[in-house]
Amino acid sequence: QVQLVESGGGLVQPGGSLRLSCAASGSRFSINAMGWYRQAPGKQRELVATITSGGGTNYAESMKGRFTISRDNAKNTVYLQINSLKPEDTAVYICNAEILRIGIRYPYAYWGQGTQVTVSS
Repeated sequence: QVQLVESGGGLVQPGGSLRLSCAASGSRFSINAMGWYRQAPGKQRELVATITSGGGTNYAESMKGRFTISRDNAKNTVYLQINSLKPEDTAVYICNAEILRIGIRYPYAYWGQGTQVTVSS
């Protein structure tokens, strides 16, 4: 069994920063791409950014500039640094990873439960 667990969310004032983390745990697996999505109340889930196992990154156009995705392969962890937070960044931030389990032919997409980010004064 593989699990993704996010942390680092919370209440922050406009203009502040947060660093979200998402760690994959389990045994006998390897991770391909990892990514962050977010879902605001009443809105569809949207892509924030993805990162390959080699460190290549891709950002949604609207996320470029204030969001930085990174990963530590040794820790099976992906991070999302968010700067200059705005109230419209308020959402549940959800981690995603394409994981290949040993003995399973194809990789599957795993999702975390999400961490709440609230930007308010």
